[in-house]
Amino acid sequence: MMLKIPDVLTPEQLGQCRQALEQAEWADGRETAGYVAAEAKSNRQLPLDHPVGRQIGELILNRLSNNPAFIAGALPQRVLPPRFNRYEGGGQYGDHIDNAIFGVPGSPQRVRSDISATLFFSEPGEYEGGELIVQDSYGAHTVKLPAGHMVVYPGSSLHRVAPVTRGVRLAAFFWIQSLVREDHRRAMLLELDNAIQSVARSQPGHESLPRLTGVYHNLIREWSDT
Repeated sequence: MMLKIPDVLTPEQLGQCRQALEQAEWADGRETAGYVAAEAKSNRQLPLDHPVGRQIGELILNRLSNNPAFIAGALPQRVLPPRFNRYEGGGQYGDHIDNAIFGVPGSPQRVRSDISATLFFSEPGEYEGGELIVQDSYGAHTVKLPAGHMVVYPGSSLHRVAPVTRGVRLAAFFWIQSLVREDHRRAMLLELDNAIQSVARSQPGHESLPRLTGVYHNLIREWSDT
């Protein structure tokens, strides 16, 4: 399941983040990649302990904690602190699948990468190329969203970032361990949740709402991995 989440950051927050990221010192992105991934990776990243990254990461996680679309779609249990990358001058990231488990820097905690997330900081017209291309059983999906918007998709997906041939592509990326591990089950729960919300808006107090809501929560109880 791929889910696009608009306006994670306000225009004011986005401007402040952009200014801080543009002034930061970036490192070679291959330093954080495994042996195989490093062969496909050509970008720059903020070091994991960079204060700008920590500050913006905390802002992103705070915003997402109150974002209904993110909560309903991801059913987050743990979220890895966001990381930040920069593509320019032909930089790209070839086909790869993200690591299954990530350690939280400075902590013994680990996060299983059920869901991958990319939050865009650059407007689509500011750069050429740089599309996130995600493969699934239905083919390739190309994503290039407005600044402040985010996409989430299964961490098990083969994906790549196309070469950036003009301008700069700035983004945050991170991973979520969901309460419900299986993507197809999260998709069914989201569809059910959306249907419940639709009935609640169009027919408040409808007698089916308590039962439908009960089915939703009982499925989470059945499928959750806590």
